[in-house]
Amino acid sequence: MQLSVIIVNYNVKYFLEHCLLSVFRAASGLSCEIFVVDNNSSDESVEMVKAKFPSVILIENWQNAGFARANNQAVDKAKGKYILYLNPDTIVPEDCFTKCLAYMEAHEEVGALGCRLIDGKGEFLPESKRGFPSADVAFYKITGLSGLFKKSKYFNRYHVGYLPEFEVNEVDVLAGCFMWCRKTVIDKVGSFDTDYFMYGEDIDLSYKIKKAGFKNVYFPETSIIHYKGESTKKGSLNYVKMFYQAMIIFAKKHLRSSKKGLFIVLIQVAIYIRAILAMFINLFGIIRLPLLDAILVFASLIATKNFWISNIKTETHYPASVLSTFFILYAGIWITSVYFNGGYDKPYRASRIMRGMLIGGILSIALYGLLPEQYRFSRGITVLGALLATLLILLSRKLMIWLKLNGIESEDRSKQVMIVGSPEEENEIRRLLNQAHIEKKIAGSLSPFENKENYQLGIFSNIKPLSKLYQCAEIIFVQGTLSFKQIIDSIQDIGTHIEYKIHGYGTDSIIGSNSKNTAGDLYTTEIVYGITSAASRRNKRSIDMLCACCFLLLSPILIWFAKNKSTYFLHHVLVLEGDMTYIGYSDPQFPALKPHLLSVLPPMHGFEIPADNEEHLNWLYAKNYSAWHDVKLIWMKWRGI
Repeated sequence: MQLSVIIVNYNVKYFLEHCLLSVFRAASGLSCEIFVVDNNSSDESVEMVKAKFPSVILIENWQNAGFARANNQAVDKAKGKYILYLNPDTIVPEDCFTKCLAYMEAHEEVGALGCRLIDGKGEFLPESKRGFPSADVAFYKITGLSGLFKKSKYFNRYHVGYLPEFEVNEVDVLAGCFMWCRKTVIDKVGSFDTDYFMYGEDIDLSYKIKKAGFKNVYFPETSIIHYKGESTKKGSLNYVKMFYQAMIIFAKKHLRSSKKGLFIVLIQVAIYIRAILAMFINLFGIIRLPLLDAILVFASLIATKNFWISNIKTETHYPASVLSTFFILYAGIWITSVYFNGGYDKPYRASRIMRGMLIGGILSIALYGLLPEQYRFSRGITVLGALLATLLILLSRKLMIWLKLNGIESEDRSKQVMIVGSPEEENEIRRLLNQAHIEKKIAGSLSPFENKENYQLGIFSNIKPLSKLYQCAEIIFVQGTLSFKQIIDSIQDIGTHIEYKIHGYGTDSIIGSNSKNTAGDLYTTEIVYGITSAASRRNKRSIDMLCACCFLLLSPILIWFAKNKSTYFLHHVLVLEGDMTYIGYSDPQFPALKPHLLSVLPPMHGFEIPADNEEHLNWLYAKNYSAWHDVKLIWMKWRGI
């Protein structure tokens, strides 16, 4: 047995599927065994492996055993001369294993080998090669000096940025997402240390290999895609805690006592600094758009008031304290309304902003009508101020998108998409996108051969100029006729300005990623219900609470028009408490909802809706949930509550 490939999986079913497709192609011609250790995934990863890759040696854990322990379960069973620790969110080219094997066979002094890593857009990942985290190395990383001086041999020893990207070099640390190790070396020094649950295991193993007298080599003669980079958003508090805690474990185990104390103190200080910094960055990321919008709303109301007094009601005087109080209140109402209408959800849609401002305006006018006479001012100021604020908010979003500010992404359905594959493969992509209800503006397809059909845009060898000619924003490669190596090479050749997706022919998914710091993108025929998202649950609950408050506050009037007067108050109180919802269904095949007062079926006088149509309408409601749709249904049916 030449090679044992070990993949630890946790809830990345479709990425694992594509990873295994690439692994089997790379293992062709070699004596190879492939292990998948599943850490109690809930996404049917195990069932997929059993059905599609029956030759894989599958180890099922009934709890999340952690990265190190799960790998070691397979190491105990491995028979290969070499062991490859491989992440499930990777794609390896067909010649990867043969190149690594040839190098290791020719260099007996090498204990472990790591290759060149790129993300889903073809950008080089600096964690491909690293130095040991000594006290000064950690200090330069913590302070950000390593990022400022990326090529410095003094400041950037963590990512050894001074070593050429495309040259074979001995390094201290290899990335755990792809570590090709001699089995005899692993037997001698041990596999991953189970004291680490996540992060730090690769540093620890690299250290043990080097300490035993073997070399760790960065081998850039083959490149693989690692979709999720370091797997966790680096700004999160959880990442900061786990990553730096792993550094402390490493220091306690391996550093000399004279350096250990300084390093541990430094790391502990770093945890607090980075945690506080992460907290403020996350907080600013949450409030920056609402804060900007609140300022624009308040400024619009002030500007409208000044215009109103100067040009329309010149003899009118409004107390500054009263205006300031109610302008702040109105700004809060509008921003809250925009928030609950999805105005701050991604991707950005102008319609959500306008809907939120409209509902906020209606609420503001309603509030105005309830005010005592001495606190009222012109409705014109409120209406014109709202219109101006809406315009300014929309213009600010346009400017942010134009400046490509981080966190502001528009839903551009006009961007051109190119498919690379045979006619049959192209049809499969179109079918998959259609079944998944994903709208794409497909410019056309490229033939993977040296000839093409008349309707195709061109051939694969001309993909770079053709993608520029058609101004493509996304390319979907079909791995079937094309090899994984061709796809990886093409991604690097075209550049990072385009988004890339890969579809394994015969699978039901299309995978990709646009950043090493975010989760991968996924298109799949598996139905994703909109009603299950956090934003939808939040919006639905907000609509229920808002409507319940309105029905209860206006009960002296509305109760006389209600059909169910005896249960009027009870029902609205139950909705307000969260025990019921206004709009819902009782179909168990869709995501569960609270008991509902009104069905999702629109009122159809004189027509009884057939059961098949009722089921379909329930499905549409669950899949494409819209808070605005709830409002419309409540408006149409409120007398029946």
